[in-house]
Amino acid sequence: MSGFPKKMAYWKRIRFKYKLSFLNENTLEEVFSLRLSRLSGFLALAVFAAFLIALTSIVIITTPIRNYLPGYMASEIRQEMIDNSLKTDSLEQHLHIQSKYLDNIRAILRGDIKVDEIPKIDSLRDNTNIDLEKSNTTAKFIRNFEEEEQYNLNVLNTNTNRPDNIMFFRPVNGLVSSSFNLQEKHYGIDIATTSKSSVVSTMKGTVIYTGFDANAGYVIQVQHPNGYISVYKHNAALLKKQGEEVKGGETIALAGSTGNYSTGDHLHFELWYKGKSVDPKEYINFN
Repeated sequence: MSGFPKKMAYWKRIRFKYKLSFLNENTLEEVFSLRLSRLSGFLALAVFAAFLIALTSIVIITTPIRNYLPGYMASEIRQEMIDNSLKTDSLEQHLHIQSKYLDNIRAILRGDIKVDEIPKIDSLRDNTNIDLEKSNTTAKFIRNFEEEEQYNLNVLNTNTNRPDNIMFFRPVNGLVSSSFNLQEKHYGIDIATTSKSSVVSTMKGTVIYTGFDANAGYVIQVQHPNGYISVYKHNAALLKKQGEEVKGGETIALAGSTGNYSTGDHLHFELWYKGKSVDPKEYINFN
């Protein structure tokens, strides 16, 4: 029973009100006064903090600031950013051509050059369709390259342990920097590549997960037929949303170096079959 009086005394103490008065210095007349207890002061501070948190959340959610939060930016916005970047490059090229054209007009008006001396406007473009005669060695190399890399499709390695014969796309162009190792709990392979390289779906399927992880960065997972699931980690941006259907070889992300465990621009790629991780190099030719 000794604890009960202590609790009552504590409750009475925090509810005891204090008076704060403001006096006129010349007349000593009370101008303003405020009666406040410890309890009411604590409640007022808690209400103000809750209001401040709610106001900050509303500002972040209803303004473009939300796009700076990791994993919040929608895939449509990322795709629009990429499209705008490509359009900007195209506009810069056209602006360069237009500037050359206006320079020629000015030179004609000044009499610096004659009209017949001005090259056609098409000559200002980078001519990539020049028909040069190919040597036998060049023609053979091109023919072999087209046969090996047609559609960027890699034929499965010969492996009698595979339950089916399925053709996979290589997820990204690059060199394998770290191999599959179950003992070290490395359930996939790392492929060193350049920043913003296209990451493609290894087969047709459905996107079952997209998100941001502190360790793995931007992650996307695709469910494929026959019990396969492919996982793509450390991306710089994701171009597909959860639930979208994708085709084999379709770009689903851009490679990068996000996440705490990233070691530079690369893609961490995992392949799972019926709930078990498998070595992607047994299914896809990375050479």
